[in-house]
Amino acid sequence: MTRLYFVRHGKTEWNLAGRYQGANGDSPLLPESYEQIHQLAGALAGVAFAHAYVSPLPRAQETARVLIADLGQAIPVTTTVGMREFDLGKMEGMAFTEVHKRYPQELYAFRHAPADYDPTAIQGESFQALIARMQPVVLDAVAADRSGNANLLFVSHGAALVALIQSLLGTPLADMRKRGGLTNSSVTILEAAGPTLPFSLIRWNDTDFLTKRPDPTDTI
Repeated sequence: MTRLYFVRHGKTEWNLAGRYQGANGDSPLLPESYEQIHQLAGALAGVAFAHAYVSPLPRAQETARVLIADLGQAIPVTTTVGMREFDLGKMEGMAFTEVHKRYPQELYAFRHAPADYDPTAIQGESFQALIARMQPVVLDAVAADRSGNANLLFVSHGAALVALIQSLLGTPLADMRKRGGLTNSSVTILEAAGPTLPFSLIRWNDTDFLTKRPDPTDTI
């Protein structure tokens, strides 16, 4: 069985400040995030990875760089826009509180009712469009695993990974948020018998290896 390890990037300055980053915004990792990535690497130390697929956004690139260096493995890395965060349009760069005032309907649907999410007003990306660009990265990676038992690493973003992973599990759009969000520096593990959906969930949003307990600003 192919094992898929989905890692959310380390916590950033905008995560802490409660500001949306999305597909075009970005901010540096916090100093504490480097220690958390080191702890994640420790938790994954016994896993030999065949390939890594990484979002092009700096926060994900830096997370992958530190993680792979810590693992001490010569892991081939593919940077792909397929792993990029949601394009949140006008919401990007805005504080959560400001988005709540200006786009309450869109924000509520995005966080709690994905089937009702219409990003037209914010000129953003829909769940359907995001899944359509992310799924092929994973399905192609699984199809390329001729051994059938490779470990594959994906470093991406919270909101995007929730939608992607749930889609790989066959979860209906309306229920995409049923397990909640993903925490910075967390890992979620799936298993696939081949590039045919649905896959199987092994572990969701694992943060047991982190010495600092997550707070609300750590999860989206």
